[in-house]
Amino acid sequence: MTVSLIHVQPATGTVAALTATGGVAVGGYVHHAWRGLGACTTQGLATHPWYPEGVRHALERGHTAQAALDQVTRPDGGAARRQCLVMDASGRAALHSGDDNIAVVAAELRPTVAAAGNMLADEQVVGKLLQTFLTLTCANPDEAWTQAAAPRYRNGYESHLLETLVESLEAALLAGGDKRGTRSAALRIESFDAAPIDLRVDWDEEPARALRALARRVRDPAFAAFLASLPTR
Repeated sequence: MTVSLIHVQPATGTVAALTATGGVAVGGYVHHAWRGLGACTTQGLATHPWYPEGVRHALERGHTAQAALDQVTRPDGGAARRQCLVMDASGRAALHSGDDNIAVVAAELRPTVAAAGNMLADEQVVGKLLQTFLTLTCANPDEAWTQAAAPRYRNGYESHLLETLVESLEAALLAGGDKRGTRSAALRIESFDAAPIDLRVDWDEEPARALRALARRVRDPAFAAFLASLPTR
């Protein structure tokens, strides 16, 4: 299994990505985030290490998420084994889920935030991931969840994105997570106002708990001061 969430805030260029899986090194292979540009995840029965490069180049040329996704999946003879989620700078999402992926395969796409997964213990894992994120960040979570309205984010929500991503993952894993067991988790946040946050738990019996422990260390005053001292450009 791999389950992922990506979020793009068009107003500020902030981009966030979260991933968890039953294998190892999920942060090094699955999610990719580029501030002011967009994000993608490449997962499924077999990830594709070079999808992100193609997606990024397409987004840099001004292509939509769907066009960028088409450019990497169309020539790929193994696309039936892939699941790829892309979001562009405007917050538009596009998804490819190949037919060879192992069930349960699920996805929830909204403007500016989307989640997808495969080999899930239950299709509600993806829904719980997205719904928790909306609840923690939006002024209209119910309307955004039912797709009656685009998400309206609360003022200042970006300052808590780290904790929001961890809590969203915890909720998803409580809903079932990977039917093989979840062993690795990672997140990345990029913005124009702060240095990137890139946290990875590569093999742990409780990766969400380990990720939360890392998040607490990031918020430690000494490390927070170090991050604040780094250049943003």
